[in-house]
Amino acid sequence: MTERSPSPAGVAAAAKRVAPHVTRTPLLPLDTASGRVWVKAECLQQGGSFKLRGAFNRLLQMSPAERERGVVAFSSGNHAQGVAIAARSLGIAATIVMPSDAPAVKRESTLAAGAEIVAYDRATESREAIGARLAAEKGCVLVPSFDDVDVIEGQGSVGVEIAEQLGAEPDKVLVPCGGGGLSAGVALALPGARIVTVEPEGWDDMARSIAAGAPVPVREPAPPTFCDALQTRLVSPLTLGALRNAGATGVWVTEEEIARAMAFAARALRIVAEPGGAVALAAFLAGKAGAVSERTVVVVSGGNVDPAAYAEILAGQAAADRLA
Repeated sequence: MTERSPSPAGVAAAAKRVAPHVTRTPLLPLDTASGRVWVKAECLQQGGSFKLRGAFNRLLQMSPAERERGVVAFSSGNHAQGVAIAARSLGIAATIVMPSDAPAVKRESTLAAGAEIVAYDRATESREAIGARLAAEKGCVLVPSFDDVDVIEGQGSVGVEIAEQLGAEPDKVLVPCGGGGLSAGVALALPGARIVTVEPEGWDDMARSIAAGAPVPVREPAPPTFCDALQTRLVSPLTLGALRNAGATGVWVTEEEIARAMAFAARALRIVAEPGGAVALAAFLAGKAGAVSERTVVVVSGGNVDPAAYAEILAGQAAADRLA
């Protein structure tokens, strides 16, 4: 039996399936010295990130018997919230395996959505192994954060919306990338666009995997990053295959560039961008995106950041700007 792969047709079907359940987030114009580009503000999605799309697409296709048994997911927070919100809406019990150092705002929102949280040590334990064990013990359906066809196709609804809002396919889309579910889905939705994945410095395993033609893990020891949502150590063949087939390329950004982008998003766009959600905007502002046009789109993928950490980042950036 041939293994199923995510497809443009699957993305189109997913976009129709999830439309009644998710927010159609705005495409914001951004005028800069380089000209006008567009910002897809998925930070304004329910749950604060694009993850709700893939979660709903996966859970909506579960059988009544599967819904009765519940779901298990593993996530640092955004996928956790997406699954928890979708599960609550559909009357499904959800258990989330979440790192003990996940931002409090993500943990609290996941609990508020009615999910049970099982904490683990990101440095010494495997969330995949814990999730698989819990799913087996509970008889639940495991809902991966990116290594799943239905999840990838659901995330691709972002790309469907972009084309509808822009009135045409964009020339280029800059997309934050951890495991690659969002960027792969967008690539399938927009086959005529050039896809640029953006990752934190030292965590650019997708860019290196695209270049190598096979999954390449993050080089250890991985550097610290405040992009908790993008700390994926090995990408999936599903997401990598879709991105390679699309001719995608990848770039990375520094912590300083990310902080600058977060402050810019607050000042110029009036939106809250979490570190991982701001990396594509950081690449654009740092000039790492290459040539842009009025049909360039930058995805801000999430806005879940602890208020104290956010205030510290903005204050630090304001101080740096004064000294510049």
